[in-house]
Amino acid sequence: MTVISYADSVLSLLPPVVAIALAIITRRVLISLGLGIVLGGLLLNQFSPLATGEFVVSRVKGLFWSTEGANSWNLYILGFLIVLGMITALITVSGSARAFADWAKLHIRNKRDAQLLTMFLGCVVFIDDYFNSLVVGTVARPVTDRYYISRAKLAYLLDSTAAPVCVISPVSSWGAYIIALIGGILTAHGFADSGHLSVFMQMIPMNFYAIFSLLFLLCVVLLGLNIGPMRRHELNALRGSLYDESKGLPPGANVDLPEASTGKIAGLFMPIGVLVLATLYFMLSSGAEALASVGSEFSLIAAFEKTDVSSSIFLGAVMGLAVALGVNLVQRVEHLVILKAMVQGARSMLPAIYILLFAWTIAAVIGELETGKFMASLATGYIPFAFLPALMFVLAGLTAFATGTSWGTFGIMLPIAADMAMGSHAGMMLPMLASVLAGAVFGDHCSPISDTTILSSTGASCHHIDHVVTQLPYALIVAVISFAGYLVLGFTESVGAGLVTCSALLLFCVMWLKVSAPSP
Repeated sequence: MTVISYADSVLSLLPPVVAIALAIITRRVLISLGLGIVLGGLLLNQFSPLATGEFVVSRVKGLFWSTEGANSWNLYILGFLIVLGMITALITVSGSARAFADWAKLHIRNKRDAQLLTMFLGCVVFIDDYFNSLVVGTVARPVTDRYYISRAKLAYLLDSTAAPVCVISPVSSWGAYIIALIGGILTAHGFADSGHLSVFMQMIPMNFYAIFSLLFLLCVVLLGLNIGPMRRHELNALRGSLYDESKGLPPGANVDLPEASTGKIAGLFMPIGVLVLATLYFMLSSGAEALASVGSEFSLIAAFEKTDVSSSIFLGAVMGLAVALGVNLVQRVEHLVILKAMVQGARSMLPAIYILLFAWTIAAVIGELETGKFMASLATGYIPFAFLPALMFVLAGLTAFATGTSWGTFGIMLPIAADMAMGSHAGMMLPMLASVLAGAVFGDHCSPISDTTILSSTGASCHHIDHVVTQLPYALIVAVISFAGYLVLGFTESVGAGLVTCSALLLFCVMWLKVSAPSP
């Protein structure tokens, strides 16, 4: 089977654009992604129906099995989703979620405090973005529900504290991956003596989108800024409708499970606490084993760089499941109720799993179309170096939006940004690398085919497109602020000037929104 490369053709954008546009317009995510997959297959196989069918089947099979054996990453992630669904359902039937909500009603005074708690948890749990969205969503949902905060707002809180925190945290799966990429780039350009961790730390203040996403989120929470479609969702939540019930149950919903009246708060925090600690242990141990296998000394950053994230979060979830089962048995919850909860919890994750499988498939098709390389080619040609940070921010954002992957965008765009900096102004190397990181997170926030976006909506038990549409205005505002900051940084070569510009624009936007978009 011969496939055609579209690395130098605008046609490589057609499948993701069609899939994303249809998903937003029709709100039928699976059909839209399916059409994008078929269209990509037809392009790659010269519009041969038979070859396209074989191609699509082979890519779907590749999600689970390849010539090298089982696709462990995907299988572990799917297993993690199923097990986490079981844990959530068991916490519900034990009465622990209700007990935590009752506690919150006495100690958390209002909607603002409930959102601040969610934001705090999102910033503290920075091991991995998948882990952040799903685990924090499980803990925060009973509290946000109690204060009639819409699931769309919860999804925004989760998504805006997942990737933005992970991308500036060196002790995370993201940080380790970025440090490894940057290390290779610096070595290739003759900066082998530069400390890779110190370079990463220097880039943190230059990651305008991550910093100002968090600051803007804090302003949204403190001032109750509900803009665009989010306002409608918040108004519906005040009327008791936390999500659009006309679309059926969202992923993670367990509405007809009985809740024990003897539930304790510990029944929620013990399984989640064990899950977090066990995941951290397995991440460090798997990283240490990988380092030992090549004779390298152990270090925290190196262990995270070599860790097996997917197996670690799955094994951590299994440990959490064991504790959740123990809690229910100690409370003498009926065995049939426990079994029903586990089955329903697993089934509640099926909508998210279906979307994720389709998103992974279209990502594979987009990878073979080489859409990312086409986007990267747009950066070629003579461009004044003052515009380069802003240009790389936009291109990285578009690439992540079209491909649905921030990590893939890092791998494609970071080397290009470094080459462009060395070819025009070596002093702009770090700002340009940081602008790529920022742009990739922005595109990831906006893309309906991004796995992080999918799992944030799952963690919040929110309909996927509702999350995409409600988060988009907030992401675009921060993107415009960041773009202006990178323009100023490029012309002044001063990170401080860029930060001041972003801060001033953030203040202006917040004041304007407070006047024009009051709380419901």
